[in-house]
This record gives sequence, C-alpha cells and structure tokens, in this order.
Amino acid sequence: MDMNIIKEVREKQPLIHHITNQVVMNFSANGLLAFGGSPIMAHAEEEVEDVSRLADGVLLNIGTLTENQVSAMITAGQAANKAGVPVVVDPVGAPATKFRSKSIQTILERVKPSVIKGNAGELAHLIGEEVETKGVESTGTGNEKSIAERVEQTYKTTAVVTGKMDVVSDGAEIRTNSTGNPLLAKVTGTGCLLGSILAACMSANGSSVTKIHTALEFFGAAAEYAASQDEVQGPGTFSPLFLDALAMDPDQLRREE
Repeated sequence: MDMNIIKEVREKQPLIHHITNQVVMNFSANGLLAFGGSPIMAHAEEEVEDVSRLADGVLLNIGTLTENQVSAMITAGQAANKAGVPVVVDPVGAPATKFRSKSIQTILERVKPSVIKGNAGELAHLIGEEVETKGVESTGTGNEKSIAERVEQTYKTTAVVTGKMDVVSDGAEIRTNSTGNPLLAKVTGTGCLLGSILAACMSANGSSVTKIHTALEFFGAAAEYAASQDEVQGPGTFSPLFLDALAMDPDQLRREE
C-alpha cells in the first residue's frame, strides 16, 4: 500500500463525477466522503459535459442503466477524455441482458477508459467469454489473471478483476490483492463504492497499477478492521463501521488488525 497516494487524495479531496446506479448513490457518496474524496452525482446529459471537465475523476457505472444514461455516459466520458480526466468504467451486470451488453460495448467503443473494473463474469463478457453469473454476481473462474490481461490488451487500459483475490493488470505489471471480508458481499453497493475510491486514487500521482492496488488493499483492510469489531453481528452493524474505517489512517488500520 502506497501511503502517499492516500495522503494525496485526502489533501486534494478530488471531485469525482458519478454517473452511477440509483441503488447505491447515497452509499457511494458517503463512502467516498469518508475516504477523502468529494462526490458529485450528475446524470442529466445537459450538464455532464461541463461537470466532467471540472472533475478530477469520472465513474461510469451501468448498474441501473437507461437509454438516456448511456448517452450521458458517452458525453461525459468523451469530455473527460478531452480534458485528460481519468475515467473508471464499471460494467455492472454486463452479461445479464442484451441491453446491458450492447450498451457497454457502445460506451467502450466511444470512450477511452483509464480503468475497467468488475468481477470475473463481467470482464470475461467484455472479451467474448462467458462465466457463470447470478444477476450481477460472478462465481469466479480461477482464471482471473488471464481475464485481466486480455481485457487490458483489448481495451488498452488498466483492468481490475475483483473477487476473493483481486487482480490488476496494466500490460507492464500484474498485482494481486487478498484483503477483504465476506461481509462486503452482504451490503449492497460496496463494489460500486470501490469504483468511486478507484476513481479518487486515479487522480493522484503514480503508476496506474500502484494507485489501483493501493485502493484495493486499503478498501479490503478497512473491511477486515470493521468486521473484527466486537459489536458487529452482521451486515447491518458492519456497514457503518466500514464507513468509519474508510476514514482511518492506513497505519492505524494496520496497527489495529
């Protein structure tokens, strides 16, 4: 974990423009604020271009996709590309329906992502492979490194496959991360919040792999710390303590483990 990246994010408080799904907006905003970023949720196509140019990072998440939202994502992503603003794409549930599958391909044809982040099923779908999924969840494949490498090669971006072991590939380097806790999967929106934090870390200095790996390691460590507290009895008590842990100093998380 590169402490300087987290320190830089907290000093800068990067503005992250979200076009994300309706289920998670509040949780994503609060989680990003806890971590040290500044969220803005602007979905109207009439304003997304202006907001993206002003932002320090853009997150495009297709979790509750509509036709109007696809158009807004393309407009926002292209504006961010022109302004040199990093774009994180989260293809939530891409294999689930023809509409999602077609829409994410259209977005990726017209927007250059800095990072594509998703579970094994979602990212495998982007390269023409099919992995067993249930709704928006993937069962995992054991082939996550290969999927990450192929997504990176296909889209010329940094690819992040999330799961019990996260894999990051940028073409020059592959790193893995195993921090985390099963309770993350019991709280709706934790994966989407991770996208927000990835976007915040991408605004810092350093290589893409280092920034993404730092975000993954810290996020997982915060979950481990929260889950270890005596008052946690399940996902309901875990969630607020997880938000608290996202605001902690990385050194403190390590000392408390």
